Formats: sequence, C-alpha cells, structure tokens
Amino acid sequence: MQPAELTGAAEQKMADVAALLRRFSRPDTLIGHGGKVKTIAAGHYTVTGLSHHVRLGEFVAHQSKTGVHLGEVVRVEPDVIFVCPIEPGDPIGIGDLVLRRGAFRLSPDDSWCGRTINSLGEPIDGLGALQSGTKARSISNTAPPSMTRQRVTKGFKTGVRAIDIFSPLCLGQRLGIFAGSGVGKSTLLSMLARADAFDKVVIALVGERGREVREFIEDTLGANLQKSVAVVATSDESPMLRKMAPLSAITIAEHFRDEGHNVLLIVDSVTRFAHAIREVATASGEPPVARGYPASVFTEMPKLLERAGPGPEGTGSITAIISILVDGDNHNDPIADSTRGILDGHIVLDRALAEEGRYPPIDPLASISRLARKAWTPDEEKLVSRLKSLIHRFEETRDLRLIGGYRPGADPDLDMAVKQVPPIYEVLKQSPGDRPSRDAFADMATALKNAASQNQAPAANMVRQR
Repeated sequence: MQPAELTGAAEQKMADVAALLRRFSRPDTLIGHGGKVKTIAAGHYTVTGLSHHVRLGEFVAHQSKTGVHLGEVVRVEPDVIFVCPIEPGDPIGIGDLVLRRGAFRLSPDDSWCGRTINSLGEPIDGLGALQSGTKARSISNTAPPSMTRQRVTKGFKTGVRAIDIFSPLCLGQRLGIFAGSGVGKSTLLSMLARADAFDKVVIALVGERGREVREFIEDTLGANLQKSVAVVATSDESPMLRKMAPLSAITIAEHFRDEGHNVLLIVDSVTRFAHAIREVATASGEPPVARGYPASVFTEMPKLLERAGPGPEGTGSITAIISILVDGDNHNDPIADSTRGILDGHIVLDRALAEEGRYPPIDPLASISRLARKAWTPDEEKLVSRLKSLIHRFEETRDLRLIGGYRPGADPDLDMAVKQVPPIYEVLKQSPGDRPSRDAFADMATALKNAASQNQAPAANMVRQR
C-alpha cells in the first residue's frame, strides 16, 4: 500500500472514530436503565424495572418492531410506573423493552423563525429539517427567581383601539382573553399578533381545528411570519401532544428572551391545555377535585404561566397573551378563575356585544389591565376614567330609556352619556382587515369632536328657526 493510501486510510479511521464519539456523547445513545411492559390499558401502560430510576414527568422510549415511541411517566409506584404514550395508537406488546430517556428537551435556534413545528420540535411545514441550536432546554423548565427579574416599565401599542384605550399592555405582561366558544378569541389574537413592538413571535395553537392552522399562520401573520415560530397540536392529536405544545412554545420563547429579544407568546388556548392534562391525569387514575379537573391541572397551569414575563437582568422579556375558553359562558369556572388570579390582566369578550355586531366584542367595563398605569399618562388615565363612567351610566339606564323614562335635561351626566357613548362604541369597532391604529386616543378625540359638532348643528338650526 502506498504512503498516500496509508494516510487516507488513517484519516478515514480518525473520521470514523470522531463520528462514533459524537454519536455516543449524546444522552439518548448512552447505556441507560430499562424495563419491560407489564400491562396495557386505554390511555396508558405500566412498566416494571424502572420505578427506582425515573422521576415523574420524565420520558421513556418504548421499542417495538415499528420503531421507537416516546411516552411520559405520569405515575410512579414501588413496583411499576405508569406511562402515557405520545401517540395512543403506538403498537405496544407485553414484555416490550422500555428505556429511560429523562426530561424531554428542545434545542431551539434562530433559524426556526418562519417555521411551523409540532409539539416534539419536528417540522410539519414541508420545508426541510430544522437546525438544532447549541443549547438543549427541558420543556419542563422553571421560571426565573422573582427577585432576579426585571421590572415591567414600558408600554406598547397593540393597534386594537379597545385595548390600547381601556386595557393597555406593557412589555413583559401576561394578559388573558376570556370568552365563550365562537365569540371571537382567535380573531382578536390574530389582530394582536400583528403588533410591531416585538422582535420575535411564538404561537402555540392547542387543540385548534386543522383547517384553521394555515389560515392563521399564512393570512394573519403576514410580514411577521419571518420572525415567528408556530407550534401546532390540532384537536385530533393525542392529549400528550396537546399538553406539550404550550410547554414547547414557551421553551422556544425563553431561548429568544435569553438572547435579549422582546418576545410575544400567544397561546390559544390554555383551556385546551388544561383539558389535555385532565385526560392524561384521569388515565393514570388521579381523582378529580373541582368540576372534573384533577389537582395536577392547578399545579401545571401556574408553572406554565409564570415562565412568561420579564427575564433576568440583561435579557429580554416574554409578553404572553393567553386565550381562555370559558365553558358555558361561565366566567367563574375553575380554569378561568385560576388563571385570572395568576395573569396581569384580563380582556372579557361579551357574546351580547358580538350579537350586536360590535367587533371585537370587548367589554370595557369588565376588562382590566393591572399594569395600565405604567402605560397611561396622567391625562389619559383621567380620560379613561371619565369614559368608563359615561359607559356605565349609559348601560345601566338602557332599560329605562327603552320604556320612554328618559327626559333630556333632567340628568346632565346621562345627557352627555346618551350623546357621547354611541360615538365611543363606533370608535371601538375594528375588523381584522382594518389597519392597526397608531394612536387610539387621537382616534377617540377626533370621533368625540365630530359627534359634538354634529350635536351642536341641530341646536343651532333650532335657534335660527326661533
């Protein structure tokens, strides 16, 4: 063999050794603990031999003739563990080998922007494989310590007049949108996703209709698509994938936040996330504690929501807009009541307003932003207080006016409310096709001035006639 051939063979062997080293340096290829499938039931299966080696919430890999299938440990007993498979249709047999995988991790990268992925971090948009980042992150990460976080100080414009006036938002805030089914949550979220105050946008579509995914991503995001990552788990997918979707989305948002970006996180909806947790917990035998919801729902929800918000000093922030599907239009159901106490504000969508044709059907009196004073100027705060007073006066006398009990001149405040509230409602109307508002207060001032001039014109004509 010639010297050149010897050199080439040596280089090839070194390359093979390097490839082997890279392969076995990954945690998923190291020798680990394993067990055997003992029993199989609808929604879960049990495994022996792993009880002393796994922790609750870790993942295991079930090896069958069709490949490797992941599952999450949902219950640990002295002799067996309960595993909920990622896909319930995975073929599982008694005695199959199950290996410990540890916590499920993602390796987000900036190149993920413009892509649509599933809960496992796999692309579903047909645009090729994803590039892995340099840092692997557990999707079950914890929130930064409270005393290391930055303070929320800066407001931003959403472009939705009803929100920018009555419930303004700040960078790093967590806002909930509460509404029943079919009232317009997803439409309002699509309007908020166009806000230009953010460097990155991460969207989690949990339990959505499959046909609406492309519409939301392609039509709604528009120019923002190139700075967005969408994590999708449709309604026909397993509860495990629906449970993982918001966790994967906020893990990606944390990656961008740690790079110093201001990130918008949209989750639609957290109620379906709670439903998925309930399905998994029920399959593992956990008893319900509140209207069919097990205790684990109220443990997992704060863990998810607290991960959003301002990051530690030197990083960016995650502004979270969360939709909450109110079952039966009952705003005091367990999920709505629990999330309302965690979030930094809530927008209430009223079905009656939607039936009147007022979109977005935001109730300005029931909607609250706990950080509004950081976004308002003192003059704006006084104006909003006055506007709310007029709206309240207008609504509480609606029945009285309908039966003819209102007489102009008897109550000056009511007279002003009758004149000014209808123009206020017109200003608050906004469709997804409308251009986002640059200055909602200027739009309101213009509308009120026009209404005042129109009201003065008939009075002037009456004076001339006299």
